[in-house]
Amino acid sequence: MRKKINFLLILPLVLALPACNKYLDKPLPAGNINQQNAFISDNAVSAVVTGNFLNLVNGGIFGSGSGDMPCETGLYMDELQSLGTSSSNNVAFYGDAIQYNNVSTWTDTYSKLYDVNSTLEGIRNTTAVLYYKDQWLGECYFTRAFLYFYLTNFYGDVPLALTSDYTINDKLSRTLQAQVYQQIIADLWQAQALLNSSYTDAYGATTKHRNRPDRYTASALLSKVYCYTQRWDSAEIWADTVIAHSDYALVPTSQVFTLNNKEIIWSLAMASTNPSPIQYGLYYGGMPAPIPSGNSPLTYNVLVSMDTALVHAFEPNDNRYTNWVRLDSIAGAKPSITYYFPNKYTSSTSSGENDVVLRLAELYLIRAEARAHQNNIAGAQADLNAVRTRAGLPNTTAADQASLLAAVAKERRVELFTECCNRFFDLKRTGTIDSVMTVFAPQKHATWSHYMQLFPLPDNDLIQDPNLTPNPGYQQ
Repeated sequence: MRKKINFLLILPLVLALPACNKYLDKPLPAGNINQQNAFISDNAVSAVVTGNFLNLVNGGIFGSGSGDMPCETGLYMDELQSLGTSSSNNVAFYGDAIQYNNVSTWTDTYSKLYDVNSTLEGIRNTTAVLYYKDQWLGECYFTRAFLYFYLTNFYGDVPLALTSDYTINDKLSRTLQAQVYQQIIADLWQAQALLNSSYTDAYGATTKHRNRPDRYTASALLSKVYCYTQRWDSAEIWADTVIAHSDYALVPTSQVFTLNNKEIIWSLAMASTNPSPIQYGLYYGGMPAPIPSGNSPLTYNVLVSMDTALVHAFEPNDNRYTNWVRLDSIAGAKPSITYYFPNKYTSSTSSGENDVVLRLAELYLIRAEARAHQNNIAGAQADLNAVRTRAGLPNTTAADQASLLAAVAKERRVELFTECCNRFFDLKRTGTIDSVMTVFAPQKHATWSHYMQLFPLPDNDLIQDPNLTPNPGYQQ
């Protein structure tokens, strides 16, 4: 019988891991003592690694409220619209006018990377016998790859910190994005070799829950990374690996975001039980009761809705529109108006749903794109049709490479809307962001420039680190 972990006893050790002042700097000598205590057993290591996963939803990319980057990038692009001015971040992103103080992702992500690097070093250096050592290491390599994937897609070239040693990190300059991707790929290969072939819990036991990565989770992210780096044959191979596995299947549209269903490859467990209204429908918590006649969403602190450009992207009879879009028609409002809200997540508590990060439909669309680039027309059509059939739509009429790539892009827009910054990243990686946003930005009374596809670096870090160079275009 496995001995269960007493997280209450071990948690102080996790929280005692040194905290940083600069984005790459955590030079507290107490860390040596903490490392000795935090990695003395599987139970202790599990608490640290579990803490790293919980920390992914504690602010930053997938944090709650207006710091949630899928929400903010939805406002930044052509998915969401801001309904009020009470959130300065929402206003800045919706107006395509962000500055360094609107984006905390840089500092927050490097803080999380420090924790992961420190955990990796602690596990590798411990003299304790760890029964689940490979699993803990694999989870750390996967998490580091995941964080750098987002960091480089937000900022481009970024410092590549692979240690917790601040004497090394303080001298780092920005690493070319191509090299960052090489490290991401290397970490994911490591993760694949180390992770279990089935989902496990914090005790190392097989579980139905999909909020810790297994080997196929690493394969899924690897396929996505190969897609982003245009290595189409590799993107197809690793998508094949996941799609063919019996643990995964496309489920009815109404079930896609329910807990632990077979479409989910990886999800993040939500720590909060009281989601704020800005999050309604974006990942968990559902929407409140219909807004009463004569009131506006702002009355109930609902600050964002779907942009009509996204609403009009759905084809007639698409059951994703039926299941994933909620209409609120407020007849007594002045003026009368219909609001459209994302409705992918409908549970009233965080325990009913997790934040889905990777799912099978995206792997079908990645493989369709990879096959189209390799002129496998029939294969690309088959993958695209698998997603369309589930949505209640007829087979695609696209029959050549160019039309298939356009069809995949359109399908990704309506399948993955408001999920994991996919729309923002898709427009960037396909080279279409400028053509789309120069047309769309004026519709929301904004102005778009090419440099805006990369976020600004924090002013304080640019001042403190002479090796760090700013992204062009922003006032520093």
